[in-house]
Amino acid sequence: MTKDSNLSTIIVWVQNNPGVLFKLSGLIRRRRFNIESLTVSHTEKPGISRFTILVRGNKKTVEKMSKQLYRIVEVVKIRESYDKEIVARELCLIKVDTSKKEDRSDIMETAKHFRVKVVQIKPKYTIFELTGNEDKIDAFYENMKKYRIMEFVRTGRTAVFK
Repeated sequence: MTKDSNLSTIIVWVQNNPGVLFKLSGLIRRRRFNIESLTVSHTEKPGISRFTILVRGNKKTVEKMSKQLYRIVEVVKIRESYDKEIVARELCLIKVDTSKKEDRSDIMETAKHFRVKVVQIKPKYTIFELTGNEDKIDAFYENMKKYRIMEFVRTGRTAVFK
């Protein structure tokens, strides 16, 4: 994911009831909205969950999506936000082939540059954990491609308001 003026973050607070994710994803699917990422978690309020949805589309599309989401009974609140209003991060785990001894120091130096946490070191691979914005994660991924990425997973955007 790279910076794009067509990306917006929609944060939806819902009652934490069975089937809410199914309803929300069904509505999104039926309306053919393009979702870049979706993260869900409990909040500081018991019984309330928070969806952070990164959506691609112009302002009109984002407003339309928000109005559609309000139709779901369990939706408590929706807030559309722009990058200047939020602090947003992602988490990624990346497993890189470190079986070649001549590559290890370069890999570790690059990891140090990105302030990456080493989660596990084995003779054939190293697992790294990186937290940051989408661009930082994309850049680290690009730097690791030449060493053979064995596995890569990222959470999608999560955000709080400033």
